[in-house]
Amino acid sequence: MSALPKAAPSGAIVDWDAVRRDLHGLNLIEARGQRKQLSRDFYWYSPILSAQLDDCIAELVVKVSTEDDVRQVAATAAKWKLPLTVRGGGTGNYGQCVPLEGGLVMDVTAMSRVLDLAEGRIRVQAGARMHDIDLAARETGQALRMWPSTWHVATIGGFIAGGFGGIGSFRHGILRDTGNLLHARVMTVEREPRIVELHGDEIQQVQHAFGTNGIILEVEVALSPAVDWVHCTVLFPQYRQALDFGIDAASPELDLFLFTTVEARFSPYYTTMGDRFPADRHAAFAMVAPESMDAFRALAARHGGTISVAGTEDELLAQGLPPAYECAFNHTTLQALKLDRSWTYLQIAYAQPFDPAVVERHLAIFGDEVLQHQDFARAGDAAGTFGILLVRWKGEAHQYEVIRELESQGGCQVFNPHVFTIEDGGMKTIDDAQIEFKKKSDPMGLMNPGKTRGWTPEMAREA
Repeated sequence: MSALPKAAPSGAIVDWDAVRRDLHGLNLIEARGQRKQLSRDFYWYSPILSAQLDDCIAELVVKVSTEDDVRQVAATAAKWKLPLTVRGGGTGNYGQCVPLEGGLVMDVTAMSRVLDLAEGRIRVQAGARMHDIDLAARETGQALRMWPSTWHVATIGGFIAGGFGGIGSFRHGILRDTGNLLHARVMTVEREPRIVELHGDEIQQVQHAFGTNGIILEVEVALSPAVDWVHCTVLFPQYRQALDFGIDAASPELDLFLFTTVEARFSPYYTTMGDRFPADRHAAFAMVAPESMDAFRALAARHGGTISVAGTEDELLAQGLPPAYECAFNHTTLQALKLDRSWTYLQIAYAQPFDPAVVERHLAIFGDEVLQHQDFARAGDAAGTFGILLVRWKGEAHQYEVIRELESQGGCQVFNPHVFTIEDGGMKTIDDAQIEFKKKSDPMGLMNPGKTRGWTPEMAREA
């Protein structure tokens, strides 16, 4: 397929036939439909991002399966000064793997091997899916410490590059907490790419950096002894009871992997649960260690709760019921959007110690425009409470009115999921350590351009 040389978004002239020759032997995707599909993620949760990102398509998608393949792509991107966006499972919600300036998208999902598995740790290629990693670990009686609710599709490289926490964060904290991430092998984007080894907290230089400062090739993460968790649904007549239960569930007496609350108006979107989650009850979803079930039942009863579901994941699936992790984090948003695309969402973090009165105030202020959902977790050595709220879409101006109202009330900070830059969403400030690492690992500023405000054009240099 021949093509005339044309200008890249950076202004440089690119001879795409020559680029294809430099990528000879690799799996190139050129059909527009496939390129468009592989230039998307779940940003469509946000009507604002949909309008901004729908037309962003890579000029070429490259599927890689070996480290040598990655090196060839990185060197080619550097030679031609092509924007390079790395893609895993594409389950992010912020356009992390959407190529704002076209160029190359590199799909790493074929790099999925388990490289080493020992007590307390597993080392895998970055394209390995989280669920597959957990299955491998469970053959040795171990399990991942945390994973996203989309773990059947999400890759570990994408989770580290774009994630914050997830299922398991109630027990093990967030990704950045010391001891969760052990090692990362990263390739630079230069004419002669180099390998950089990161250990322990050094990994924070590429964690939640949206793939802007180095190609993650391999990661080693911590494992814990496997537990056959009991997936529970607890029903309450008042939402305050569910929230108070969540606060007290952080007791040392209980071993929980997950704890989430959703108000009764979510019930219609959980179509398979029937009377296990009726429309006149609020719900808490939890994953409980078997030896904690007696204490869990007693605590639920003290808060006025009734357990409607309690079983292992296999037992729930046999009954056609969703596991608890599919009723938590952004899976709640997905359940609603499957039936009603007039919703979007907001993410917030509550001040600690968490005061449920903040949520009650928001219920009174917003009425049917905002539905409440809270995830309980740990961050560092402290409790953390986060909200993923369903918000009725009434236009961009209204969405930002809701954000301003939430923040004006006090007690919470909004992490805006309607922007595609790291800083404007969750980080709020520029991470200087990540930018300094980018200067070394991506000196020409080619990786996922436009996703961090911390990088400015004058920082670029030839490499």
